[in-house]
Amino acid sequence: MKIAIDYTPAVRQIAGVGRYTRSLVQALIHTAPDDSYTLLYAGAAPSIPLSAGVEGESRRDGGAVTLRRLPIPERLLTVLWHRWRVPLWADLCSPGSAVFYSPNFALPPLLRAKGVVTVHDLSFLRYPETHDPGLVAFLTAAVPRAVRAAELVLTDSEHTRQDTIALLGVPAEKTAVLLSAADPIFRPVDDPAVLRAMRRRRSLDRPYVLSVGTVQPRKNLPRLIAAVRLLRERTGEDIVLVHAGRRGWLYAEIEQAVQNHALADSFRLIEDADDSELRLLYAGAVALAYPSLYEGFGLPCVEAMACRCPVVAAAVSSVPEVVGDAGLLVEPTDVEALAEALSRCLGDSELRAMLIERGTAQAARFTWECSAAKLHRLLHTVGASSSS
Repeated sequence: MKIAIDYTPAVRQIAGVGRYTRSLVQALIHTAPDDSYTLLYAGAAPSIPLSAGVEGESRRDGGAVTLRRLPIPERLLTVLWHRWRVPLWADLCSPGSAVFYSPNFALPPLLRAKGVVTVHDLSFLRYPETHDPGLVAFLTAAVPRAVRAAELVLTDSEHTRQDTIALLGVPAEKTAVLLSAADPIFRPVDDPAVLRAMRRRRSLDRPYVLSVGTVQPRKNLPRLIAAVRLLRERTGEDIVLVHAGRRGWLYAEIEQAVQNHALADSFRLIEDADDSELRLLYAGAVALAYPSLYEGFGLPCVEAMACRCPVVAAAVSSVPEVVGDAGLLVEPTDVEALAEALSRCLGDSELRAMLIERGTAQAARFTWECSAAKLHRLLHTVGASSSS
């Protein structure tokens, strides 16, 4: 079967949907080598190195992978799609494709191919105040149109599937859950010298709590900062809060919270950690703190568990599905509860060992190979319906 995929996020976004797209598509190509894939992206040349197997056209057991660029700026393409409804994508750039898959919320106009779209979360509807207004306006227009037009709507979790049904009116039979997974690079670190070198390089000579993700209001960092200050006061430990992720919208609120809680010398923002270093940051942490107000999945929790790092996370949205009984779940607005959970990870060695053991088993439940195999079945079901 011929399958077209919007590969734009894979060549533009380092984290988030970009990571998701790269990992899922690479696994799909290896899982289903007999299909032919056209990976489409817009704008300039890729700004992120391509994954193995998608560097152009290559033959594999009768199938093919073709990377094709549409030389139109992404912003202009968005206007052509969503304002003028011009079908410049799958049908013209990949003629004969039975299915067009978009891993990034929106679908272009399609003439012949059947559309499949992934909706990662509906935070722009649940918590619009935590996003840039321009992004909210775009998603509020594009996502409802996409789910109406799609033959199948995929979500990262059952919670997001239920949100999609409730908030967007998508029929339940038109939805399916396709889980995310951690990259295989996230695994235990067996060499203490490697961790010591990372600590020296980052001047982390004290115990630290780790937070991960693009800095934005939904991640609830001001309350985490308050909880770390409370943890320091109650335990007497000189704990550092390390956040690995880039500055996002309203970062000034985080700087103000650090000043308000007198943590200027105990808060570190690391914006340039690649996956290999992030693995070490997980492995050396007291715990991953993930008190997000809303998540469509919560990938850092899986990454942390795979690296044998205890998890303290929010007991809301999709996070309990991901963490299960392998972490400590707390109400994300309860600073006292968050501080107490972190204190237990710091001071209770038996609990810590139990969380690590359970976390290792829980993380193993999520693999890109399993998700790709499920995606392959779903795409073929949609493709078969288009030809019948």
